[in-house]
This record gives sequence, structure tokens and C-alpha cells, in this order.
Amino acid sequence: MSVKELITNTTALTGEITVPGDKSISHRAVMFGSISNGVTKVENFLPGEDCLSTISCFRRLGVEITQNGSEVMIAGQGISGLKKPDDLLYVGNSGTTIRLMMGILSGLPFETVLEGDESIARRPMTRVTIPLAMMGAHISGRNNAEFTPLTVKGRNMKGITYELPVASAQVKSAILLAGLQAEGTTTIIEPVPTRDHTERMIKQFGGKVDQAANTITVNGGQELKGTNVRVPGDISSAAFFLAAGAIIPGSELLLRNVGLNPTRTGIIDVLRSMGADISIKQFETMSAEPAGDIRIKYSQLKGTTVEGSLIPRLIDEIPVIALLATQADGTTIIKDAAELKVKETNRIDTVVNELKKLGASIDATEDGMVIHGKTPLKEGTVSAHGDHRIGMMLSIAALMSNGKVYLEESDSVAVSYPDFFHDLYSLT
Repeated sequence: MSVKELITNTTALTGEITVPGDKSISHRAVMFGSISNGVTKVENFLPGEDCLSTISCFRRLGVEITQNGSEVMIAGQGISGLKKPDDLLYVGNSGTTIRLMMGILSGLPFETVLEGDESIARRPMTRVTIPLAMMGAHISGRNNAEFTPLTVKGRNMKGITYELPVASAQVKSAILLAGLQAEGTTTIIEPVPTRDHTERMIKQFGGKVDQAANTITVNGGQELKGTNVRVPGDISSAAFFLAAGAIIPGSELLLRNVGLNPTRTGIIDVLRSMGADISIKQFETMSAEPAGDIRIKYSQLKGTTVEGSLIPRLIDEIPVIALLATQADGTTIIKDAAELKVKETNRIDTVVNELKKLGASIDATEDGMVIHGKTPLKEGTVSAHGDHRIGMMLSIAALMSNGKVYLEESDSVAVSYPDFFHDLYSLT
């Protein structure tokens, strides 16, 4: 187990950084390049462990993929060019990989086994397997295909109309990827809008998808064509630096080339509601995604309420929002976030327990947490519990601590941000 002594008692953070490429978009760029006809070039790809798992899976399916750092070249031969792998597909820690792969594999004429690490083995899969079964897929696994390992036997798929019981971009994307292969039309109705990278990418690769309010429709039998994808910086990775800049006195940071997809910018809305000094210079769209530079300065924050339709727009940022709240005046309430219980960890309990070790006044609720600020943070030993976002959040918390902080399982941050500690310490 890796244990890292973190930097504490930081007086200010200053400077500028460019955060790595967006994880969600990097996954999808490899997937769409692999099921399209022709060459796809991906620039600013995130070479984190999760996205490398996606590359590994498609190589096993017979796709020629070359990777040189953050540049990836994919020689796609269409979805019919995918071949039966000679071994199981190992997805590592990546929920995006396994759930979206099920949508692709469900329509292919062979059998595939999907497996991941211990964290993946605990994460629920029936939210994906149930709608795919309705389309004609045959997926078996532990506890009626709720948990890995999962065996996917490809079949001819038929379009369905499906109302999502939970707001999940992964579930939506899996159904859309199956729908591209299905006979007829597939329609998805969301309870609230979720990140729309898959819909944007279908269009970028020459496909057609219709979006109206919370309804997304795609027709089967479409042929996609290889293209160039420039991946913007990941706002979920930028969120840790936005938090640090907002709560450490004297700080001023400039984050370059951050993705500003409106389905992902909930963290910016929350910071503004808390009184943060934040400004944005938006660029023209990078490929199919908007991007820009974000400047954040220290200011005294106030408590807020995070709930409802805002939650899907910042679900990955809630751990660092909880940290922000510990340094804000008043009470912050986070609710409607029960989805956090089925992430890499139960992020509600994990965030609460680890921040309490550092002296935070924070309590778990059934679907979120209540945080009372402003509270000083103290020394302690904390754990990422194998969750990259928990590890990075605790590293920012340590900057505010008045004593030594040790982080167990610090290597987990490599899942989405291999150079996180280098970039963070360059600003201190």
C-alpha cells in the first residue's frame, strides 16, 4: 500500500496549469474510433489507467491502436470489424469502460467475458443489463448479472423506448451504443439531463442523434466515419485546483483549456453560489466540445445547498465540494446524491469519514451530507480507499492542515490524473 506525506500549511497557490484531457471524452473517442470506418486521431488523450483499460479492451477485439503519450491513432474497420477476443476483457477500475462496452458487445456475433478489479466487482450492473436485455442482449453473471464477471452473448438487437430510473450518462451511453446496431429506433428518456458527450460524439463521427428536452433518439444501422478528436481538459480534474484556489488565502490560479460542456459545469455554478471569485474566458468549440480558461482567486465562501437537477452536472465533484464547504461560513447541504453510494467507493460515507479524521464538522445523510463551516483542519492519516477522486480531495485538504497529513493508497490518483502531485506541488 502506497503512503504519501502530503504538503501542509500552504500559504498560497499561484501560477497556471493545463489539466489533462477529459476522461469521459477520452474513453468515448477510443470507443467511437474503434467502431468507425477509417482512421481516427485523438489529441490530448488522457493516459490514465482507466482510459488505458479501454484501449486494451479494443486491442483485444482486434483494433489496431497506437498510443504515444497523449496522442492516439485508431485504425477503425467499423463495428463489424471487431473480432472475438482470445481472452476475457479486463476493465481494471473503469466503470465507464465496462458499462459502455456492454452496449457495443451486445450486438456482436460472439461471446465475451468482462471483468474488473475488486471495486468494479462491487458496482451494480443491472442498470445496464436490464435495458440491454429488453433490446435482445443475453448477459449473464453473478447475482443475475448484477455483478462481474459478466458474459455477453451478442445477438440481433431491436430498438426500444426506455425511461431511465436513475440519471446516468453511462447507462444512457450503453443504450445508445447498442441502439446504433439495433433494428429500428431507440429512444431514451432521462429524469434530468446528464453529460452528453456520447450524443456529441455520434454527430462528430458522422452519425445522427435527435435530442429534445430530456429525450434522445437514435436510429440503428448507421455507419460512422473516423475523424480527428481534440480532447479538452477535464473539468473534474480542474475542480481540485478550483477548490484550492478558492479556499487557500492569497491564492490565484489560471487553469488553461478546460472543457466547459454545460452538462459538466455544475462545479462552477456551486462556486459562484458560494461567492467565489471566478472568471472564464471561453474559446471556440474544440471538436464537438466547448472549452476555455478559468481564473480562480481566494475569497471568503459561504454555505449553499446542492440538490436536484444540479447533481448530475457535478456528481464527480461532490467530494471536493464537501471540502469547499468545510472552509465556508455557515452550513452546506448536499442532497439527491444517492448515486454516490455506487461509485468507486461509497463516496458519501468515505468523504464524511475521511474529512472527520482531519477535524471537519460533517455528517452523512441518506442521499448526501451536511457540512458546517468554517472549521480548521488538523493533522492525521487518511485513506483514498482506492478512489482517485477521494485521494485528490484529501491532498487539497492537507494543504489547509496545521500538521502532518499522510495519505494511504495515494497511487489511486493515477486512474484519472497521473501527474496530479507534480502539478499540485508546482503551484506551492
